[in-house]
Amino acid sequence: MNRMDDSSMIPGANLSRTNLTLRASSTFGKDDRWSIDAKVQYINTLAENRPISGARGNNAFYTIFNMPTTIDIRDFSSPVKDEFGEMIWWSKGGINPYWSKDYNPNKDSRNRFLMNGSLKYKFTDWLDAEIKAGSDMYFTEGEEKLYAGSPTNNKNSRYSTSEKKFFENNFSFLISGHKDELFGKFGGNFSFGGNLMERKSTGLDNSMGKLTAPDLFSLANGDKKDLSITETYIHKKINSLYGTLGINYNGWAFLDATFRNDWSSALNKENRSFFYPSVSLSWVISDMVGKVGKGMPEWFTYAKARAYFAQVGNDMDAYQLYNTYSIGSDPNGNTTAGQGKTKYDADVRSELITSWEAGAELKFFNNRLGVDFAWYKTNAKRQLMNIPLNNLSGSDNMKVNAGNIQNTGIEIMLNARPIETAQFSWDTQLNFSQNKSKIIELLPGKPGMQYALGGSDALQVYAVAGGAYGEIWGTKYQRVEEGEFKGQLLLNESGLPQATSDKHKIGEQQPDFLLGWTNTFNYKNFTLSFLIDGRFGGDIFSFTNMNLQRSGIAECTAPGGKREDIVVAGVIKDGNGYKVNDQSVSLERYYKALATGRAGISEVLYL
Repeated sequence: MNRMDDSSMIPGANLSRTNLTLRASSTFGKDDRWSIDAKVQYINTLAENRPISGARGNNAFYTIFNMPTTIDIRDFSSPVKDEFGEMIWWSKGGINPYWSKDYNPNKDSRNRFLMNGSLKYKFTDWLDAEIKAGSDMYFTEGEEKLYAGSPTNNKNSRYSTSEKKFFENNFSFLISGHKDELFGKFGGNFSFGGNLMERKSTGLDNSMGKLTAPDLFSLANGDKKDLSITETYIHKKINSLYGTLGINYNGWAFLDATFRNDWSSALNKENRSFFYPSVSLSWVISDMVGKVGKGMPEWFTYAKARAYFAQVGNDMDAYQLYNTYSIGSDPNGNTTAGQGKTKYDADVRSELITSWEAGAELKFFNNRLGVDFAWYKTNAKRQLMNIPLNNLSGSDNMKVNAGNIQNTGIEIMLNARPIETAQFSWDTQLNFSQNKSKIIELLPGKPGMQYALGGSDALQVYAVAGGAYGEIWGTKYQRVEEGEFKGQLLLNESGLPQATSDKHKIGEQQPDFLLGWTNTFNYKNFTLSFLIDGRFGGDIFSFTNMNLQRSGIAECTAPGGKREDIVVAGVIKDGNGYKVNDQSVSLERYYKALATGRAGISEVLYL
């Protein structure tokens, strides 16, 4: 049994969790060939006033980041309401975090049960069979109240409730065997099993958008047109068969193969079966030399080479095969029916990811020094993607199998024990990794096609056919395109920078390489360990930094503690030509121009 209580730095935000676990195991029967194991775990989680994320007024951190440094937020802790029952705050926009604590509370509770049991029988010392059953189920309830008096919801009160039920059941069997020196120096192992998985989730969200009697929190307290009800239902099954086969020779050469076949209810009958295998080969050179030769040099402790091939198949969430209509009502109570934003194709297949890997592991000086090297290549094909469509088609996108995303890279790990005494040791490990991604294809015959991975407004992260995965696209500075001023900033009539109307590639999120350094010190029964890791290369767009500049909080908006007017280097249109800018502007206007819109002039990148 354990109990966890966490109080956030945000006033009123709390999380508590109670965990109860009961486990029993036993062996019985002749020679204790039978064994049984059962475990039940109960987890109760209660959260109050979960922090809001994103660039929203009720996000406490967003509010604090954008507050003038001359204001102390504690001045607004009490009272939070004026004589008219409205929120007290320093500006008309934004939300007082102390108001949110008392007058926009939210809470949710979850009761979760994890149960599993197994029964195993040993036929011989090399063959056994096992059956397992497990279940994960939880029930979640949520509630949110918004009192009247804040800019949120036009000063009206609001009430929302939610319920969600979930379970996933798994039933499996496994027969396995292993035996060395099965035929001479050849040994082997095998396994064969299957699994039945069923997952079901239901949900109900209710919200009364405007309460007739303020602060009387009831779903019946309001006009029906302001009542929103959303139901969710997801039911999915996957049946699987899988197995492994391993062969080893004299304990230094190993060949292992696996297979798995899934049948998913999320795909149609013709395509719901998908098979994916793997094969690996390893060669322990040091063991081979030790058994068939004179042995390795004393300073050369261990050597191993390996190669690996694997395929993995993935399905998709339920109910993405057929185009259906949703039933609703308009503000006048009339029944409506409409299609979803995604056009589905019943003939889609499972995704297929193919991986190749080769590597080697070497150890020296009785394991005091070691190196591990790996090269890999993966290709993700037949990915289940929502490809954008022309809005005139009636849908925003279409579910298709598409894409060939390739990743190649290397991983190198160096480890050493520079110091080792009877009571003290120092272990150090250096990890280097480098990955290169390339979008070989999104749709056949469409080079340069863009697929949105995320973003906001003018700033988007794309997968671009022919390019790298995770390219950052956004607006750039308007510049003069030809003539004597070619390349200079094209400013507006006020002498401020302008953004382009279209998006351009401005960076890549993929780093050049990653590097990590771990050190572990052991002294008697005490251990001290620390890790230093770094991401080198790649670009980051920080909306936080952009908002700090737009609000005048960032240090760069007052260089040297002063805010003197500046003249932006660039030109202004002058009839049919251009003239050098000589207009001075305030730093406030300059940084607000850079941060115009949702993502500003994205070329700045706001690192």
